[in-house]
Amino acid sequence: MYKLVAIDLDGTLLNQYGIVTDNTKNVVQKTIKKGIHVILASGRPIDSMKAIAKEIGSKNYFIAGNGAIIYDIQKDEIIYNNFLPKEKILEIIKICDENSISYNVYTDKTIIANALKYNVLYYQKENLKKEESKKTKISIVENIYEYVKNTKENKFLKMTICDENKTVFQSIMRKLKKIVGIEVLDVSHMSRKTIKQGTEEYMIEYYYTEITAQNVDKWNALEYLIEKLNIKKEELIAIGDNINDKKMIENAGLGIVMQGSTPEVIKIADYITKTNNDEGVAKALEKFC
Repeated sequence: MYKLVAIDLDGTLLNQYGIVTDNTKNVVQKTIKKGIHVILASGRPIDSMKAIAKEIGSKNYFIAGNGAIIYDIQKDEIIYNNFLPKEKILEIIKICDENSISYNVYTDKTIIANALKYNVLYYQKENLKKEESKKTKISIVENIYEYVKNTKENKFLKMTICDENKTVFQSIMRKLKKIVGIEVLDVSHMSRKTIKQGTEEYMIEYYYTEITAQNVDKWNALEYLIEKLNIKKEELIAIGDNINDKKMIENAGLGIVMQGSTPEVIKIADYITKTNNDEGVAKALEKFC
């Protein structure tokens, strides 16, 4: 019997509009009532995840920042962390500024950006549908380098680097991979998100990578958590769709991916469920839990 289910958010639990459907919420809650832990595992910061965890009835833990932290919901505190050092962030920012490429810095509480574009624009549009307490906090600043340099904040989860041009993006990737002491996520495909503006819909498309401290991974965080909960990895289900989910899908007792996921995770999946727009998570939980 499975005792814990770890679920990615974007492209997995959330549909293309950033919503968890009512049916999916009901199925998750039924799974929890059976005594199975359901936890979220995402690249998002804490406050953004708190709201979604509450919405689906997950009350114990979640993994944020792609595995940079494990958050105890009941105690309202971080119980595990592997933060990105400030000096590494400043080094990366310099490279991005010199190459005129877009980037954001994620802390445990907010996303620091200098403009509403790419993934930050998506979060902003998502925020318009949410009450204040459930919004993803976004801090728009004029000079990110100076802001990070002078802030007392030291809980940096990750950075995201984005660009629409594949050649420009690949060039910056080569430079980032030369930096020691960080993990650079190797995403080969474009991110595509749908934004609804009134009755109109339009796509945001961009290449992106995520940068964390060394050894930050959703699986590493899950290993810590299952040991704490006295659960074997064979009793774990991991559900995701992208490269940052690969290790947890590979190592879990049952690794599930969404239909249309990145080819690298499809190759190592034990089971392929429906897409995130067709309630693939709900269908997987009904089948296996």
